[in-house]
Amino acid sequence: MTDTGDTERRRRWRLVLGGGDADGLAGGPGEGAPVSLGSLDRRMDEALSGLYDADPGARRGGLGASAPKVARWLADLREFFPADVVRVLQGDAIERLDLQQLLFEPEMLDGVEPDVNLVGTLLSLKGVMPGQAKDAARAVVRRVVDDLTRRLEEPTRAAVTGSLNRAQRNFRPRPAEIDWDRTIRANLKSYQPDRNTVIPERLVGMGRRRRSLRDIVLCLDQSGSMASSVVYAGVFGAVLASLPAVSTRVVVFDTEVADLSEHLDDPVDVLYGIQLGGGTDINRALAYCQGVIRRPEQTVMVLISDLFEGGNEREMLARARTLKESGVNVIALLALSDDGAPSYDHGVARAFAAMGIPAFACTPDHFPGLMAAAIRGDDVAAWAGELGLVVRGGGVG
Repeated sequence: MTDTGDTERRRRWRLVLGGGDADGLAGGPGEGAPVSLGSLDRRMDEALSGLYDADPGARRGGLGASAPKVARWLADLREFFPADVVRVLQGDAIERLDLQQLLFEPEMLDGVEPDVNLVGTLLSLKGVMPGQAKDAARAVVRRVVDDLTRRLEEPTRAAVTGSLNRAQRNFRPRPAEIDWDRTIRANLKSYQPDRNTVIPERLVGMGRRRRSLRDIVLCLDQSGSMASSVVYAGVFGAVLASLPAVSTRVVVFDTEVADLSEHLDDPVDVLYGIQLGGGTDINRALAYCQGVIRRPEQTVMVLISDLFEGGNEREMLARARTLKESGVNVIALLALSDDGAPSYDHGVARAFAAMGIPAFACTPDHFPGLMAAAIRGDDVAAWAGELGLVVRGGGVG
């Protein structure tokens, strides 16, 4: 390695390890010359030191208590690092240095890099947030929701609409219901060269459309551990509600149950109707859903929960079985997020699997495919298994 290459390598290690003698780059015997940092590197080093060299047990650590100082620190992060790294550093700062109180400052909120985890934090704090910060916090939530909607709306709309079309296809259509494109494709083997035409052996039609072809119920556990899942589910609920071919209901619960379906025209209103934290009573939530389901065989119910039941577990399992046996397509999502393998109640997940209710974690990018498979009536457990998502033997496969 050239001297220049060795210097750059040592510079990078110096920024990774921090300063002081413990980093092994201070220029001691056999270590070469001390690493010299330029002005830009020193600013980067100070930004990282304020977070990672601080005592995690000391409130706000090395960043200081003032919102302007933290806002400048955030601005430095945005200058030095790409957005995905900034989000990691922000999350570490909130966790390590107890910066929640500083999120109450509009100046700080204007400087943050918005993401799903930050939205979850803001929603959990909204009840104690001072008035001057509420508008700034809602603007951050709106930015994230709008970004998620742009990313997720079209895949969801295409997947659900396509699956509904296939689910409604019939082979004894009335003349006005014939899907000529699919009919021709299905009968190409009957092409008559001498007549230059296709003689169809079977007709493919779309069927008569009703006001709602499927009913969808999203039942969301709003305990604190489900924050990211709740944010994504709120956005998906609003997107599904915009599709006229499905009727969508969003129900959230802790030890109480709230139906947020009337707010589905704006996902931000849905999220602000959620109270993150508290206990969990899945049984009560399933009882409510059971009471509002009118067409069991046309209903897909997605329970998004880590399945840690704080209520009557035995009664909850019996109620889930009743829903399943009535014809409802029940699916349990242990998480709807990009956060990795979730913590969940393995015993309840196995009990659900035994009664034919698949239980697995799902990323937001997979959710449109999940809904499409459920609407078509496919084996959702098999669909998830192909992606390595099914709970097997008490673990996420």
